[in-house]
Amino acid sequence: MCVLAGVSRAGYYRHLRLSLPRQEETVVRDAIQRVSLAKRRYGYRRIAAQLRRDGLVVNHKRVLRLMRQDNLLCLRRRPFVPVTTNSRHEWRVVANLARGLVPSGLDQLWVADITYVRLLEEFAYLAVVLDAFSRRVVGWAMETHLRADLAIAALQMAIVARRPAPGSLVHHSDRGVQYACCEYAAVLEMHDIAPSMSRIGNPYDNAKAESFMKTLKQEEVDGRSYRDLKQARDAIGTFIEEVYNRQRLHSALAYRPPAEFEAKLSPIAATAPVAPAMSGAFGARP
Repeated sequence: MCVLAGVSRAGYYRHLRLSLPRQEETVVRDAIQRVSLAKRRYGYRRIAAQLRRDGLVVNHKRVLRLMRQDNLLCLRRRPFVPVTTNSRHEWRVVANLARGLVPSGLDQLWVADITYVRLLEEFAYLAVVLDAFSRRVVGWAMETHLRADLAIAALQMAIVARRPAPGSLVHHSDRGVQYACCEYAAVLEMHDIAPSMSRIGNPYDNAKAESFMKTLKQEEVDGRSYRDLKQARDAIGTFIEEVYNRQRLHSALAYRPPAEFEAKLSPIAATAPVAPAMSGAFGARP
């Protein structure tokens, strides 16, 4: 064969030593793809074990390297999610005033919630306050702790920005200790804002806040890698103030951004009196 091809025997064997590993790796790579597609929840160790059962000589390190190169990721278990709501506390839980309440103007019902944001080496926590009528984020704060002053900072930002009339506003939240503690209740009482809390285990009571958190995660947080709190705060703050409040079209607002929706409200609509359902809610304030 070497004489017919006009090559030396040494050159032929050098070529053979180079080509055989490539052929063998192609076989292994094909087998890995076959197993990973058939068993989507298998990690590289289980796939290596399956290949050995099928007669291939491989170790888990090689399987991991090839899976990384081919971007073959298994379906992983749900990652650790920090708890942001602690409802087991001794603070007073107030009645739900927002159930069935339909605001007819701005600053009649605010909804508040807290979520987590994964950083490179720790978790950060975002507290927000939304106007339920315009869906606009009127206050927010972000820190690496879950103390009450995180939620208070978001509330105070909303109060400074909106200056609600005393006795005209319901503040709704979950039963978390941040919202039930005396420090938060004192701020609400100082500005004559009626507190309201969700029923036990019912996420629909605070659906508007939950909807915003879902939008935030899908359109800003997911797929991003925040180095530290400052980078996360800058990016999320820009999303809230510039994208969500001023650019993002909201289906509940006839596909208008919240800021545009508020700007086009007539003075009467913007300061509309509390609807009968809301008047009853205020009258039932504990």
